[in-house]
Amino acid sequence: MTFRQAHWDEPLLMEKRSAPDVPIDVADLVPPKLRREGLAIPNLAEFDVVRHFTRLSQMNFGIDTGFYPLGSCTMKFNPKFTEELAALPTVARIHPDQDEATVQGALRLLYELQGILAKIAGMDAVTLQPAAGAQGEYTGLLLAAAYHRDRGETRNQVILPDTAHGTNFASAGMLGYDIVEIPSKDGRVDLKALESAAGDKTLAFMLTNPNTLGIFEEHVLEIADVVHAAGGLLYYDGANFNAILGRTSPGKMNFDIVHFNLHKTFTTPHGGGGPGAGPVGVKKALEPFLPVPLVSLNGRGYHLDYDRPKSIGKVRAWYGNFALLVRAYAYILRMGGDGLREVSDRAVLNANYVRHRLQGVLDVPFGGLRKHEFVASAASLTAKGIRTVDLAKRLMDFGYHPPTVYFPHLVEEALMIEPTETETKETLDAFVEALTKIVGEDPDVLRSAPQNTAVRRVDEVRAAREPILSARMARAAKAAPS
Repeated sequence: MTFRQAHWDEPLLMEKRSAPDVPIDVADLVPPKLRREGLAIPNLAEFDVVRHFTRLSQMNFGIDTGFYPLGSCTMKFNPKFTEELAALPTVARIHPDQDEATVQGALRLLYELQGILAKIAGMDAVTLQPAAGAQGEYTGLLLAAAYHRDRGETRNQVILPDTAHGTNFASAGMLGYDIVEIPSKDGRVDLKALESAAGDKTLAFMLTNPNTLGIFEEHVLEIADVVHAAGGLLYYDGANFNAILGRTSPGKMNFDIVHFNLHKTFTTPHGGGGPGAGPVGVKKALEPFLPVPLVSLNGRGYHLDYDRPKSIGKVRAWYGNFALLVRAYAYILRMGGDGLREVSDRAVLNANYVRHRLQGVLDVPFGGLRKHEFVASAASLTAKGIRTVDLAKRLMDFGYHPPTVYFPHLVEEALMIEPTETETKETLDAFVEALTKIVGEDPDVLRSAPQNTAVRRVDEVRAAREPILSARMARAAKAAPS
């Protein structure tokens, strides 16, 4: 399949020719102190606006346009039936300030989703409030701190393996905790290093299982024993939950806290800066500290329970991103228990199929089977002047979104590939064939890639140091001498 991305020399909306402003009488609508004489918004026809955003979308890449093997991000297809349900008036047009008696159906859905997620994870209670996985981590650490504080203990160390997601470090750091990073051994947690690190200052050990190498931490029960013996809590980063659905659960591995990434595991929309959802589940001992309100059921119906004196309080406005929660709820009901187990079966099968087919093309450090993803290395290609970034850029010319690159850091020239369960064998074969062809190409072709995309290779260092984040900045950049 050939690929060439659309390219439009599309101006900003602010740069388009605007029709004269149409006076609008707002005297009875807007208080005098809030009125403005004019708005810095162009007066454009509807078709101009539609064409503008359609053209921008044609210069972008999404899960609806092609294969998106972004390791550890689980970019799987978002089923459209959940979008239809989320657009229903009973979902889209209700307000969180409505009287509870008028939103009993919505509260019932939230109540049942709390229970479903708790059962899937092997936890005792769940809050739906956090707005994303990273905020779920932040919330989970607040819960751990509240638990220890209630016991009269002061603990300020969070232990992390060197395979941890970057948000684990960020969440612990934002809360002011001391971070203790421990090394891996053969791609897994080094138990002796953990034993040395765990102590009376350990707040929690944050672990992803399977880890970011796609390797299952088979000694997880021993890990739990070490952490609990030191008085700490075991935190499950749910980023890779997709690999174990229906097979096991964090509860069976003796985790105390878990956050879900509903976009990764239960197919809600992912990325683009849009709304997220990162529910958090806990074991019984931590339930009193969950954010308020929880959705409860009594003899009068479903209600929002604020009577929780040990709660850490709110972590965001309202009760969670409702439309995202509706999508996840619908997906889980549609799949059922057997369907969720098939999700993990296919995710693991697809990852290992691609890994096997790439033997002899790219090295995969640490032997053995993987779960939902694997990390290849392009280190052997550096002698030819080829780096991982070159492979990634060249894949774009074939219509594939690049895998995650240079993570985790313990693999040199890392390329993290996660096919997800939703891709077909034909797609996986075509991806492998493209990558195989790329590895054998002239290095100059790779270093000059991409050629077929709307935007050629950019100076990523400059983009990070001098980001253009507004229309005003974009106009200034255009006007500046090159």
